[in-house]
Amino acid sequence: MPIVTSTEMFKKAYEGGYAIGAFNVNNMEIIQGITEAAAETRSPLILQVSAGARKYAKHVYLMKLVEAAEADTGLPICLHLDHGENFEVCKSCIDGGFTSVMIDGSKHPFEDNIALTKQVVDYAHAHGVVVEGELGRLEGVEDDVVVSAENSSYTDPAQVEEFVSRTGVDSLAIAIGTSHGAYKFKPGVKPQLRFDILKEVEKRLPGFPIVLHGASSVIPEFVETINAYGGKLNDAIGVPEDMLREAARMAVCKINIDSDLRLALTAGVRKHLAENPANFDPRQYLIPGRDNIRDLVRHKITDVLGSNDRI
Repeated sequence: MPIVTSTEMFKKAYEGGYAIGAFNVNNMEIIQGITEAAAETRSPLILQVSAGARKYAKHVYLMKLVEAAEADTGLPICLHLDHGENFEVCKSCIDGGFTSVMIDGSKHPFEDNIALTKQVVDYAHAHGVVVEGELGRLEGVEDDVVVSAENSSYTDPAQVEEFVSRTGVDSLAIAIGTSHGAYKFKPGVKPQLRFDILKEVEKRLPGFPIVLHGASSVIPEFVETINAYGGKLNDAIGVPEDMLREAARMAVCKINIDSDLRLALTAGVRKHLAENPANFDPRQYLIPGRDNIRDLVRHKITDVLGSNDRI
């Protein structure tokens, strides 16, 4: 099966009341852990690449790794650009084989966001590629995306119909209280997602796929393991998984997960090296990290996203 777009995935997810996991990838072990879990659970899958990942691993290496994962598993996999900052980056990914791109014009004024997003949509659709746009700005840090608390903003539901109709986007990322990065919320303060905004967006855009960014839950087990073996991560609370499951039952068809993957990989590597200090073989110390990712993604698919047994 070739790498696919997310169109059919989102249609089935919306109708079925579940979401597709969009997992950020940076290297072979991360891709293997994610796709092994998806194959075990028979789940469709979105693998997404950030600007930082393209700088780190290079476009061609990531492309070939994803092609290898598809050939190995036979899964329906969508390859997505996460947070494309301009037309040139999106065009490069479209020309380079991606089946989906996000153009993040959320930092621009509304009219400028529309103009930029439409430019990408026009080019992408002419090449059979789908596009995700964004309205509202999430606080936090993800690679080159840095948004301070004072510059973050919830999505205004009154703008979504005009934005979608004028741009032609295929899905829309909205800001309802999630946050980028591993240090998400103050310790002891449970985040509250603005389901009122989501419901209003769903009302104004019936049947239209909505996306949640910054949706890692900062699994305590991984934070505790990292800290137990020399790490100094601050206590933090991510997005509660019951809230993500509720969002998936509504209009949210794509949920992005990155920080949890990084924590899972790091926890496995730190623990192995601490217990085997003479080990210098990456083939050995990366295995526990890859296993953690596989277990994490299996859990997300079956217990949070609800996308298991959908293929």
